[in-house]
Amino acid sequence: MDRCDITGLILAGGRGSRMGGADKGLQIHLGQALAMHAVLRLGPQVGRLMISANRNLETYAAMGVPVWPDALPDALPDYAGPLAGFLTGLGHCETGFLATVPCDSPAFPLDLVARLAEGLAEAGAEIAVAATRAGDGSLQAQPVFSLMRTSLMDSLLDYTQSGQRKIAAWTARQRCALIEFDDESAFFNANTVADLQTLQDRR
Repeated sequence: MDRCDITGLILAGGRGSRMGGADKGLQIHLGQALAMHAVLRLGPQVGRLMISANRNLETYAAMGVPVWPDALPDALPDYAGPLAGFLTGLGHCETGFLATVPCDSPAFPLDLVARLAEGLAEAGAEIAVAATRAGDGSLQAQPVFSLMRTSLMDSLLDYTQSGQRKIAAWTARQRCALIEFDDESAFFNANTVADLQTLQDRR
């Protein structure tokens, strides 16, 4: 799969409720916004790049990539979660594939997209999702780290229009490949202020 046929999407449209309502993508980590870390890390892995955000749009736009707020079906509330970001990304994607990462995981693998693409192709899947081993040895999906065919737009639209928004339930309806990554810490995300401090301590 040619990376030029993949558009990257950084998910920064959440409410940040577990961080006191702060815009997580704009929290500072090692001197720059978390979302900027994602821009620099995902950009070389894809042909095009965009951000899904619902506030501080001008600040995100200053990162040098297109920024799109969620355009939601009436059945979904504001800040409807990652699937709303997926839907926004698919709606603006002009390539055959869309890769997604959250704005608050600044150390995701540098070969994330390449490995997801390889796994998707090998499995003949519609969507590939990163996964890591849990403490009990089970394979744990990291569903916001994904690569999907843009042909899934209609399926996702139908799903969200019915008022549903659980990623696992939607991906279960598709031909989904779980791609295992060894380093669980690469997918650590800053949901809380304490998590953000943990990221600082790991540098």
